[in-house]
Order: sequence, then C-alpha cells, then structure tokens
Amino acid sequence: MTDTSTAATVVRSTLEQLRLEGAIFFRSEFTDGFAFESAPLELAAALHPGADRLILFHIVAAGSCWVSVDDGVRHGAEAGDVIVLPYADRYRMGGATPAELLSILRLLDPLPWNDLPVIRHGGGGDRTDVVCGYLHSEHPLFDPRLRALPPLFVVRPPAAAAEWVRASVEYALRANAPSNRSASLVSTRLPELVLLEVLAAHLSTGPSADRGWLAALGDPLLAPALALVHGHPERHWTVSELAAGANVSRSLLDERFRAVLGRSPIRYLTEWRMHLAQDLLATSEITVFELARRVGYASEEAFSRAFKRELGVSPGLWRQRRRV
Repeated sequence: MTDTSTAATVVRSTLEQLRLEGAIFFRSEFTDGFAFESAPLELAAALHPGADRLILFHIVAAGSCWVSVDDGVRHGAEAGDVIVLPYADRYRMGGATPAELLSILRLLDPLPWNDLPVIRHGGGGDRTDVVCGYLHSEHPLFDPRLRALPPLFVVRPPAAAAEWVRASVEYALRANAPSNRSASLVSTRLPELVLLEVLAAHLSTGPSADRGWLAALGDPLLAPALALVHGHPERHWTVSELAAGANVSRSLLDERFRAVLGRSPIRYLTEWRMHLAQDLLATSEITVFELARRVGYASEEAFSRAFKRELGVSPGLWRQRRRV
C-alpha cells in the first residue's frame, strides 16, 4: 500500500477539488440510557431542496455512544471521534444502557428551524454531547449506487486536525449557530472542512489512497466493476465476473485497472477488503470469524493469513494495538 503520510497528502489535495454544500443542523445533549433511530433521507428535501442523497456526520463532543446501520454491527465512538454515514443510510445510536428506541422525528421540532435545534433526551446517566451535520455532493464518491465508501465509519482525526475540530465545534455551540438556512461560516464551511479532514484520514490507509481512485469512480469502464466490489466484497469475484459486470473483456478491464489505479482488479479487491476489515476491527466488537465471512474469506485462518500478509500482524494483535 501507499506510504500513509504521502497517501494522506494525495487524498487531501484530491478531496479539496470536491464541491460540497452543507450545514450543522442540530446538536444533542444525551444522557445514558438513550437510543434513537433515524432515516436521514426522509429529511433530504427539507435540508437540501432537490437532493436525493446526503452525507451525514456526527461529531462526538463529549462522552461516548454506539452507532449501527442495518447490518447490526455496533461501532463505538468517543469524544473526539467523527461518525460518517456517506450515503445517509438508516442508522441507530445509543448509550451503554439499553433504552427504548425512539424515532429522531419524535425528538426534533418540525422543519424549518430558525435556530440550531438542541435535542435533550435520555435516562439521566452519563452525558454524551453530539453535533450533527450534513453535506451534499454530486461527486461519484457519494453516489449510493457505487458504494465507494462503507455505509458507516468512525474516524479519530490526527492530533492537529482533532484540536481544530474541537475548537470549531466549541465555537459553533457557543454561537448557537443558525440552521441550514443561513450562509454563515459555521453553517456551511465548517461541515465541509470537517468532512475533508476525516475522509483524508480514513482513505489514506486503503486502496483509495491511489492518485487515480476518485477519477476511477467516474470512469464509465471502471465504475461498474468498482460498484460490484464495493457493494459485495464478500463474493469470491474473478476478473471474468467483474469484466462481465462491466460489459468489457477481461483483458481490457485488467489493463484499465492497472492504467488508472496502478493495480490489478484482484489486488484492488484484496486491498479493499483489508480496508473494510481495519474499519471493523478498530470500531466494533465483531469477531474475527464473522469479519472473515463479511469480507469474503472462507475461514478465519485464510483471512488471518491474508491480513498478516498485508498488515504485518494478525487481526487480533492489530486490534489490540489500535485500542491502546
């Protein structure tokens, strides 16, 4: 894989070309136990008129929580972490203590809002503060059909960026920032900068770190094959199957992967699986056995060998070191 620092620089410079529009649209003061579910796309038309897609993020300003999408895997997040749902999939969030699952619509006032809404909800236990924002972009990176990113990931920004995010969030909360209807710095530029930082951190460790990856998502030949890999990484793909899905010859697909992405289709598949595996190992309690199945390996042993070959350590040791 690409050197991490170099990859982060390449990814950041490429991401800065993206056109993003968005806002912080509510903040929450939860107390344990709490739990809610949300279908963000139900709010898409109100938040960004004409939009059929959204990018959602939550900044955990204090405390801790878990979050999951339809696969049921719970990802933990603590103060300083940023939770990203790049396709605004239905999700659930809660605290350590089990609680009744409520719809977010029961906790929010109806749109439109003149001021930044504040949700106060929970059972009176330890407090968790969360700032929620959304963005919109037509770039293929955020096309839900391509699924170029996992449906949910949690990122702890690097130290310098984490301090900047923390200070910016504090400013937003002190200012009681206007809602998405305002053109203020807080309601527009802040979500964009936060997303660029966390995407750069997230993408710099995967095959997406390659210079041509963002361009590949818009390539009419590569995009269908990438959609297959991203949408079903658990399948035992062959180059012939990917080529058939892209409606091109096997040799042409292989040639295009190498020219644009600098790697063969199967090499890309392996790196993508390892990227997903690292996400799950870092932020969830999923077992290595279940993880192996989710990313396309017939056995825990086969996955562990592949992981160690790519990362230099076993999945268990990688998880242990990541959490120290």
